[in-house]
Amino acid sequence: MTVADRWLLPDGIEEILPNQALQIERLRRQVLDLYHCWGYDLVIPPLVEFTESLLSGTGSDLDLMTFKVTDQISGRMMGVRADMTPQTSRMDAHSLRRNGPSRLCYAGTVLYTRPKQALESRSPIQIGVELYGEPGLEADIEVISLMVETLRLAGLGTPQLDLGHVGIYASLLEAAGLSADREAELFDLLQRKAVPELDVWLGKCLENADIALMIRALVGFAGDASVLDRAREVFAEAPAEVELALDELQAVVSALSESFPDLELYLDLSELRGYHYHTGIVFAAYDQGLGQAIGNGGRYDHVGKGFGRSRPATGFNMSLQSLARVALSGAVAGGIFAPVSEEPGWRKAVTALRSNGERVVCGFPGQKPDYQELHCDRQLVWLDGTYKIIAV
Repeated sequence: MTVADRWLLPDGIEEILPNQALQIERLRRQVLDLYHCWGYDLVIPPLVEFTESLLSGTGSDLDLMTFKVTDQISGRMMGVRADMTPQTSRMDAHSLRRNGPSRLCYAGTVLYTRPKQALESRSPIQIGVELYGEPGLEADIEVISLMVETLRLAGLGTPQLDLGHVGIYASLLEAAGLSADREAELFDLLQRKAVPELDVWLGKCLENADIALMIRALVGFAGDASVLDRAREVFAEAPAEVELALDELQAVVSALSESFPDLELYLDLSELRGYHYHTGIVFAAYDQGLGQAIGNGGRYDHVGKGFGRSRPATGFNMSLQSLARVALSGAVAGGIFAPVSEEPGWRKAVTALRSNGERVVCGFPGQKPDYQELHCDRQLVWLDGTYKIIAV
């Protein structure tokens, strides 16, 4: 590697420079303060853990996204966290062991072996919440509502919220009685919404014509809340769990519509994001004009089973960088440049300004300030026997 190449970073690994870093940090503090107001306790999980713990109950998707290293002390395999949800699950099950509902929040960098989306960061700052120990639908509604409040705090006026329920597909799949290989084929077709291929596959691989019709209908159930009424007609003879899932979706839609009348809701009954991980309602938030989700979440009951304490759970997370990019970005507040001075009280004047929350950049002897580079729009000067602030 030449000297000229040493400034290069790996693909998908980014640095955050001053202006953006300030915006992201301000947003991080505001969001964590919001979660605190809702009763969520901040935790700081470790950067690395043994893979047996880090990947417990998460399925193969997270395993493929996780960088692995050998611990030079124990000789065991460790992973660099690619998601903080399993870590908070371990905390809930082992470190905290609370009897009632446990509300946790977090913010920290995670690392992916490959980007989740094209041109996306492999080292995002993940921020999110997890609610453990409450199986009722009110927990799902609270978590989804908090995600909407997060978006509103960031300045997104009309975010779109996508809702789904993996329990519908799971119930139909159980009734279909397919082999593991056939299940994988069907899952791929539904994820790609490859309708012509799906029609051929269902006709060839699924003997139960009624279940085949219901699975085929999943692809078409996407749109506003009227989707639920149409789905009830088609799923009239479906397993009882399907009707329960539709009832849960309807309850969530009603609650969100009451709390956020301007929220744009989009339902997709074939949305299987995290199917091998989630167990109930799933959701994702989008900003108009942005193709990829800003954040997503859902219910994932029994995630703590691998830690010896199975508890119902629901939560969400999002990339703080992605949230900051779509947020209403405020201008960086101007600071005060304080040239070094021999006049009395200079240090006290600087200290007083900083105590009042001002950004004060002290000069050095002979320095010619670049006010734009220093982010200063004012200057401390000695006039008429006292220090004054003037514009530059």
